[in-house]
Amino acid sequence: MRTYLIGMLSGVMLATAFTFVFAIPANSDYWRMEIYKHGGGAWTMDMKTGHTGWKWMVDPISDTLPQKPVTEKPITVPLSQTKSRTEKL
Repeated sequence: MRTYLIGMLSGVMLATAFTFVFAIPANSDYWRMEIYKHGGGAWTMDMKTGHTGWKWMVDPISDTLPQKPVTEKPITVPLSQTKSRTEKL
């Protein structure tokens, strides 16, 4: 029973540390201002309600690579003019 509780406590502490290190800074205004300074996002404000928000200015990068169109001819390499012998080792 004690091992189970120690494991649960360790898991909770690990999840808390992960949240503190990654999730909280990603949602802070400091990092949003850094993104804004580099042109990746912008602050928005709704004039009717006065609500401020955040808008990304760049499209997210796709996980799949775009397919390259096949318009080029295959390259052919001329055969060598020298005679070469293959030897068995």
